[in-house]
Amino acid sequence: MSLPCGTRNYSYNTDMAIIRTKTQWVMFSLFLLALFTLPFYLPSSWFDIVNSIGIIVIAVVGLNILMGYCGQLSLGHAGFMAVGAFTTAILAQSMQMPFLVSLICSGLSAGLIGLIFGIPSLRVKGFYLAISTIAAQFIIIWVLKNWTDVTHGANGLDVMQASIGGFIFDSEIKHFFLIFSIAAVSVLFATNLGRSRIGRAFIAVRDNDLAAAVMGINIFNYKLLGFFLGCFFAGIAGSLYAQYKGHISYEDFTFQQSILYIGMLIIGGLGSSIGPIFGTVIIETLQKLLTNWVAPWLEQTITFLPTGFSSGLNLMLFGLAFILILIFEPRGIARLWSLFKGSYRLWPFSY
Repeated sequence: MSLPCGTRNYSYNTDMAIIRTKTQWVMFSLFLLALFTLPFYLPSSWFDIVNSIGIIVIAVVGLNILMGYCGQLSLGHAGFMAVGAFTTAILAQSMQMPFLVSLICSGLSAGLIGLIFGIPSLRVKGFYLAISTIAAQFIIIWVLKNWTDVTHGANGLDVMQASIGGFIFDSEIKHFFLIFSIAAVSVLFATNLGRSRIGRAFIAVRDNDLAAAVMGINIFNYKLLGFFLGCFFAGIAGSLYAQYKGHISYEDFTFQQSILYIGMLIIGGLGSSIGPIFGTVIIETLQKLLTNWVAPWLEQTITFLPTGFSSGLNLMLFGLAFILILIFEPRGIARLWSLFKGSYRLWPFSY
């Protein structure tokens, strides 16, 4: 792996470290400082979108493990989030389970459901596998809609506020620290996973599953593991969503969201550890700007347009921005980040 000019590796541990130079440590420390002091200078109107970004990052990290690393196309990620959300609602509200227990159980339940729908990956791939994951989305939502004795159907479920050791997360600021702490751990896990034996096996399956099988990699086991890990993170994200919102319904987890998560991953950079962050931040911020500022401005400025036209134009502008990003940077924003790091390696003070 390339290093800044004049930097050498003198041990295996140094070579495998994610952060390896003084400059990188300084930049990483400044990033963490800026991130976790954000609530002290962030306008209150932005807290909801920032917390939503943190939750979605966790879900897209899981999707990146499944699609970016393992190469298994999934169009039902929001459905697996719903499994995690309702697991938390049932365990926390009805059974009075502690938050951390319900969080882990939500990830495990979504992961186990993911294993069931990952079984077809042994026989089908590509768009055919995508069809089976679309079925997963609609089957999960259908069960949640009609299992009214447990999920209460369209009325949904109230969710008890998260708490750890008597500390209750009862405000957006407190939820910020909870959500982004888990998001940071998720990104770190995914980054290390990509550098591990399992991650290399995932990439081999993604690039050429036949060659991977010849090399002795158990294709089916690794595909199922990819589905389990990807859906596990979706369940964690769903659990945090339920705790943050305080009330959930099956209507909160739509097929449109599943498609949007794939768009975030592609725009951010498929298969890169930083891609889910870039994609989620860009898409969610763009939606916020278009919905809260551009649409109202259009309604006030262009008075001759019919009622409701501005909201449709808002979606058109969002789609146009989406297309432009894909045209000018089809490999995602992570590609621009890698080019920046390439130029950074030439700086003489990068040691």
